[in-house]
Parts: sequence; C-alpha cells; structure tokens
Amino acid sequence: MKKPNLSKKSAGRFTTYAIVAAAWAVLEIMLHTGLMSSHMQGLLVPMAYYAIVAVGLNLCVGILGELSLGHAGFMCVGAFSGALFSLLTAGKLPDGLRFFLALVIGVLLSALAGFLIGIPVLRLNGDYLAIVTLAFGEIIKNIINALYLGIDSKGMHVSFESQAALNMEPEGQILINGAMGVTGTPHDSNFTIAIVLLLLSLVIVQNFIDSMDGRAVMSIRDNRIAAESIGIPVTKYKMLAFTVSAAIAGMAGVIFSHNIATLQSTSQYFGYNVSIMILVYVVLGGIGNIRGSVIAAAILYMLPELLRGLNKYRMLIYSIVLIAVMIFNWAPGAIEKRTRFFDRIRKGIRNGAA
Repeated sequence: MKKPNLSKKSAGRFTTYAIVAAAWAVLEIMLHTGLMSSHMQGLLVPMAYYAIVAVGLNLCVGILGELSLGHAGFMCVGAFSGALFSLLTAGKLPDGLRFFLALVIGVLLSALAGFLIGIPVLRLNGDYLAIVTLAFGEIIKNIINALYLGIDSKGMHVSFESQAALNMEPEGQILINGAMGVTGTPHDSNFTIAIVLLLLSLVIVQNFIDSMDGRAVMSIRDNRIAAESIGIPVTKYKMLAFTVSAAIAGMAGVIFSHNIATLQSTSQYFGYNVSIMILVYVVLGGIGNIRGSVIAAAILYMLPELLRGLNKYRMLIYSIVLIAVMIFNWAPGAIEKRTRFFDRIRKGIRNGAA
C-alpha cells in the first residue's frame, strides 16, 4: 500500500520539475528566435525569483501553518549581503565563484535572520509571527535605506547621517550610499541561473515535505497538542521549517541584487506590499501546493504585462483570471470544494430549465 503512494509523490515531484524545465525551454527558444520583446525579456528573471520566494513562503504558510508577512525582508537581507560581497570581491574572484559565494552568504544570513526571529516568536501560539515578520521587514528596509557604508585602508566606516560623515580616504569605496543604495553590483544572474535555483528550491522544499521532518512539521500544523503529546519537539521543527523558508527567500534576494543596476531598499522592492503580493501567489496557487505557487507566480506576474495592449480591458481580464485561479487552485481540499461549486451551478441550471 505504501509503494503506490511513494511512486505517486515521486511522479508529482518530477511533473513539477518537468513543467519548469519545459517552460524554460520554450522561453529560451522565444528569446533566441526574437519572438519576445526586450521588455518581456527583462521580466523573466523577476518572474523566476518571485516564484522562488513563493515556494519558500508556501513552506511557511502551507506546510508549517504559520503566517509570515515579512518575506520581502528576508529577501532584502539576501540581496544586500550578496551584493556587498560581490562588490568587495569584484576583480579578485572568477565571476562564477564570486556569484556562488555571494549566494551562499545571502542564504546563510537570511537563514540566520529567520532563526533569530523564530527564537522568541515560534514558541508562542497565535499570530505573533505575522506581526513580528511584518515589523522585521519594515525595520530592515528602513535601516538599510538610512545606512551609509564605506571601506578604505583603515577599514569599514558606518554612518546614519550622510556620506560625508564617513570621513573616508579619497580612494575609499562607497558600498551603501543611503537611499541611493548599492551601485555597481556585477550582473551575474540571468534567466537560466534563476531557473536552476528555482528547481533547486523545489527539490529542497519537496524533499523536506516528504521527509520525517516534513511529516513532523505537518503534524504540528494539523494538531499542535496531539504532536506534543506524542513527543514531537514542536519549537524545533517550527524553527527548522521557518529557517529554511527564510533561506529560500534570501536566495531569491541574491538573484535580484545581481540582476539590477542599482539596488535600493525601497517599498517598491522590499516593502509590505511585496510580501502581500507573494502571499497572494501562495494563496491563489493553493496553500500547501508547491507547484501551484510556481504557476501562480508566473501567471500573475507576467499577465498584467501581456495584457498591457488591451488598455481599459486589461484589469477586467486580470480580475477574471484571478477568480478563475481561485476556483481552479489545487490546494488540499480545493477539489472537493470545486466539485460542490459546479454541482450547485448544474443544479441551478436544471431548476431554471424546469
């Protein structure tokens, strides 16, 4: 009885990987044959890293059962830490090695931020995690936005007043220039790298879900008291899932920082609305459905641009698509709800005909 379940899970995982790989192949063909506008080409990498964040957030919301409103903050940590490392090592390391190390640093620091936030919060019940992560996202954004950081032969210089207050040597290098952010980060990421890292995040999350740790996390989500009663260390597993979720958001942040000319800590990139947008991808793709998060992120991110030529009808069509995605999402239990929904429609049609 267990073998069919295992094979079904494996088939589901490989179907997800195949969908992502097929989408990448089609888009690469369109890129190299000139069938895609330059504007649409610029949206491919953002689409991929938002899908990565959605996968990480679904691990927290759908699998762990805890609401986070600050994943844009973890993305911000990964973006700036990775960008600073690349700036400091530009010309000193090969491009591929530099980006790999920047990725490792961004992921580790984001995981550390998630771990530190989780220490006091994940021991509690209720919506404390949502409140704290919301505050964290806004705090980290505003701190970096006011930060001036430079380096010269004397070491690091930090100020929250102005660039002049750094008192640096003339040959010193400005790393973070307050609201102007970080400039000059090497353009090391591209669509192929983003897709590879998306597949990596899918492998990590889906294998975590199917592991003993993942089953323990889901048991905590379903019934915390029952999980405690059989000896599952609730805080440990909640910390593990949340830390992995934050690390994946940091991975997306590193891709983001190496794909943009000027990295700024603004609400447009790392604000509360960005966290809500990613949460919408998770909800509409199906809470607990990792494949659905990727599909929803891709469709809902690209759709407004694809419909831009329709002018005033664009938002109407977008709203209809949102409703359709809500109806046809593949979250656990959604199939039964959808069946009941269409049964009511058919019953209403028959009653009206009668």
